[in-house]
Amino acid sequence: MFKNHPKGLLLAALSNMGERFGYYIMNAVLVLFLCSKFGLSDETSGIIYSCFYAGIYVLSLVGGIIADRTQNYKGTIMTGLVIMASGYVILSVPVLATAGNIGWLLPLTCLALFLIAFGNGLFKGNLQAIVGQMYDNLEAEAAKKGDEALRLAKSRRDSGFQIFYVFINVGGLIAPFVAPLLRSWWLKTNGLDYNASLPALCHKYINEGSAMQADALQNLNELIGKVGGQTADLGAFCSQYLDIFNTGIHFSFIASVVAMLISLFIFFFSRKIFPTPGKKEAVVSENYTEEEKKAMATEIKQRMYALFAVLGIAVFFWWSFHQNGTSMSLFARDYVNTSIFPPEIWQAVNPFFVIVLTPVIMWIFSTLTRMGKEISTPMKIAYGMGIAGIAYLFMTVFCYMQGYPSAEEFTALDTNVAAGMKSGAWVLIVYYFFMTVAELFISPLGLSFVSKVAPKNLQGLCQGLWLGATAVGNGLLWIGPLMYNKWPIWECWAVFLVVCVISMGVMWAMVSWLERVTK
Repeated sequence: MFKNHPKGLLLAALSNMGERFGYYIMNAVLVLFLCSKFGLSDETSGIIYSCFYAGIYVLSLVGGIIADRTQNYKGTIMTGLVIMASGYVILSVPVLATAGNIGWLLPLTCLALFLIAFGNGLFKGNLQAIVGQMYDNLEAEAAKKGDEALRLAKSRRDSGFQIFYVFINVGGLIAPFVAPLLRSWWLKTNGLDYNASLPALCHKYINEGSAMQADALQNLNELIGKVGGQTADLGAFCSQYLDIFNTGIHFSFIASVVAMLISLFIFFFSRKIFPTPGKKEAVVSENYTEEEKKAMATEIKQRMYALFAVLGIAVFFWWSFHQNGTSMSLFARDYVNTSIFPPEIWQAVNPFFVIVLTPVIMWIFSTLTRMGKEISTPMKIAYGMGIAGIAYLFMTVFCYMQGYPSAEEFTALDTNVAAGMKSGAWVLIVYYFFMTVAELFISPLGLSFVSKVAPKNLQGLCQGLWLGATAVGNGLLWIGPLMYNKWPIWECWAVFLVVCVISMGVMWAMVSWLERVTK
């Protein structure tokens, strides 16, 4: 897999894999954790998640600027890992949320999320810029050997970023299991069982007491019996269950701290192997004519225009894709039978498909290249948006045929009635299959595209811009849970279908221009 690729690629991928493992432990449970710990609504948890996720990518732009100006990419990356670890340390401390302490506990949790986002911003884009520089150096060496060697070297950039992306998802595959397993273990240790619907009812009873609606109170009593609890003192049981339920999740954040330290260890001892992106040449004094200066300025403008055009498409892809942490997690909790696997675990399906499908897609792309029918990076991104549309077409049709109402109406049904209407897990598997293929056509290749068009002295900034576009998409994530709870669920998915189809059409119309710019 690593043959003919830069020797530092594996070490960079391993360092990134450790960081992603720790991050995806938290990301897999964040929205559901905020609901179960603080009793927040789906919409409020979605807003916090959206701000956090947007913050990661906005701060990646800041991290790129810092690294570009200081030319200390490696120090910036290591600082980011330390800051992230401190955020996970705060999250790992189990404190029961009550009416008396939520005023400081929720802000403290948000502070921890900010530290994770800021550290990630220092780490993420700059490590990607280092990988891009590896391929700049590889192509520079190949150019000395002739045009054919250069062509082959350039074709390896896309596959290199795909390999890098696989290692991200190795961490993402394992991570979603950590928190649910620790939570279930801690509940079992205390003589209780897991139930996805019970925390919301517990919070409802704590807030409303005897004023709680009769049907909700009946559901609460039924679920307490199912998990092995006692209904003699509902208030005491609800507080106890929430404390035990969330303490198991807090324990999982300790694994995130360890993962950050492992990633830091790998990067620190490998740092001499990695190049420095955008490092200025020793000789910079050259005389250019006015025509040459204008030509260079025009080329840079064209490259930046092309970059921003693709960033606009990326906004809508990430808004659609990152519903996996918001409305799709809520869908897994509410509409899917989770008696065997908790809803968080289904987020492992996406990284599993990334690992399995990446070699297949790489083989297809490399075969087409050898046959002289190479698909350009812009065209791959256009195809990716269409495939994302297929994922939401499936969800729209399925939920329409099932006659699913809005989530608010569905969760208010009697627990036995709702259980009979829930779908099998195969629905999530089909959805994640198509979204993963779309991701493989867009995310690693988007990183590759940025590294191709970015001016040499702005690589960290341009990688930060890619992540900044992702931030804009993530800033819209709260809209998903809002539609999810208010509209018939098929209408929610139909909105994402329309967005993906329109984005594909726009990207398709720009392909010829983008191909000229990236030559």
